[in-house]
Amino acid sequence: MKFLTSQLLSLLIPVRSRPNIRALVSYSLLLIVTVVLFAAGFHLIMYHVEGQEHSWVTGIYWALTVMTTLGFGDITFHSDLGRLFSLVVLLTGVVLLLIVLPFVFIRFFYAPWMEARMRFHAPRAVPPGTQGHVILCGLDSLATSLLARLRLHGITHFVIEPDPVKAVQLHIDGVPVVTGGVENRATYEALEVTKARMVVANCADTTNTNVTLTIRDLSPQVPIAAVAEHEQSIDLLELSGSNHVLPLKLRLGEHLANRVSAGHLHCHVVGRLGDLLIAEFPVHNTPLAGRPLREMQLRETFGLNVVAVWERGRLVPVTPDTILADGSFPVVMGSSEQVTKLDTYLVIYNTNFNPVLVIGGGKVGCVTTQTLRSRGVTVHMIERDEALRSSLEGVADKLFIGDAADLELLMGAGLADAPSVLLTTNDDAMNIYLAVYCRRLNPELRVISRITHERNIEAIHRAGADFVLSYASLGAEAVMSLLQSRESVILGEGFDLFYVPVPASLAGQTLASSHIRARAGLNVLALRLPDGEVVPATASMVLEPDCELVMLGSEPQRRDFTEEFR
Repeated sequence: MKFLTSQLLSLLIPVRSRPNIRALVSYSLLLIVTVVLFAAGFHLIMYHVEGQEHSWVTGIYWALTVMTTLGFGDITFHSDLGRLFSLVVLLTGVVLLLIVLPFVFIRFFYAPWMEARMRFHAPRAVPPGTQGHVILCGLDSLATSLLARLRLHGITHFVIEPDPVKAVQLHIDGVPVVTGGVENRATYEALEVTKARMVVANCADTTNTNVTLTIRDLSPQVPIAAVAEHEQSIDLLELSGSNHVLPLKLRLGEHLANRVSAGHLHCHVVGRLGDLLIAEFPVHNTPLAGRPLREMQLRETFGLNVVAVWERGRLVPVTPDTILADGSFPVVMGSSEQVTKLDTYLVIYNTNFNPVLVIGGGKVGCVTTQTLRSRGVTVHMIERDEALRSSLEGVADKLFIGDAADLELLMGAGLADAPSVLLTTNDDAMNIYLAVYCRRLNPELRVISRITHERNIEAIHRAGADFVLSYASLGAEAVMSLLQSRESVILGEGFDLFYVPVPASLAGQTLASSHIRARAGLNVLALRLPDGEVVPATASMVLEPDCELVMLGSEPQRRDFTEEFR
């Protein structure tokens, strides 16, 4: 009885339930008035046409039996007028009782009642004893990408969802969630924020500032990683108490620019493993193109290990017999001196000094353009919105306003001779379309694109993109590097570095005898020792139980590794 009372109160008391109540009352009044009018019509026709006299109870009884299509037949009209009136009552009853009533009941009573029950069952706190967990302040594309990685590494995590109904659905879908206001102190008390491993503030800049101040009032120690949408918010978030501020759009533009091949050839450093650098470089217009790795002797000449090769958006493992195509980008690992030595070798070869083309004048496009120009690269930009002309003047060497799908505009902007094109719009469908278009118009072009939704990665690679990076994966990698106390390594969409403790089943074995690549597809790059030192992987290396494997691959390969070496 108490439960039923609480459910009815939860339906009736909230202000937002009042429109439902008004709708139910209005429908009930309409139904009552309709029945009374039909009963009155029944009396008039029966008395004046049929010559019969009945009570009001009989009239209402007749009206309801006809409207509900029960049709007992004990009271009937014999005149045409009466039968015509019966048809009107019947059709009205079909509409009001058989069609409208179920809809009204579900929409204004049953659905709110179910919503109230769902609100009652929404998780409102973490399980007792929870500690060392990660708190995400919202479920956006960044959080979705990060959740997959946290699950892979077995890190406990919770998402804050203000809407209890959505929280219940997420809970049903298997997402650890707690409902509550993202800026409320009570929410973080229920989340045991003082025992958390990290809080990721991934809301708007103003909300993130309030979240940081709220958490700092509860715990001055818990690490906070805040996402900054605007560059001017970085200092404010730091002053509010954020330990790590992540200006992801700024970094996304920089990483996209670093993948451009223009001017003299050089290595692009994409990450660091202790004292070792991970870099990639083009072989276009060099003596390295068309030759197998065995003949190139990069290890003997420069001391570098080739760990993988980018081939048209796919990161493929290598063997000594792997032949590098003209558009290949080998990924190498070595010391800073060794990478510099390779860079010195490459700089004598030219790629293409024509202007690079950037399509999209948004925040990412502007950062990409500024990064390229700071390196001395000439940039032409295409932007569709005429209203942005004044704000984009001076950002690029030359600005073109118009639709990038316009062939004349593209050619006028220099697509035919450009070494690279960067697709920086926030519309995945448009980027996929432009990737196909640009690739067909210039097959030698290096196509670099941002992407918003991970489900479109395969499509844009098929469209011809050579390198793809998303805001979500960039943010997820930044947070994971903080959690694992390592440098961030941005290889490309769909591929990551995994730091995994040596499984007990492999402890004491050599790397060659473990067959990790054959069984899981992951490429072991190095071994991180307990003191944090990173040692390059060799076939004869013994896998010590207290060390961590540093492996390159995809999330499915990481899951295969867990299954194989459980």
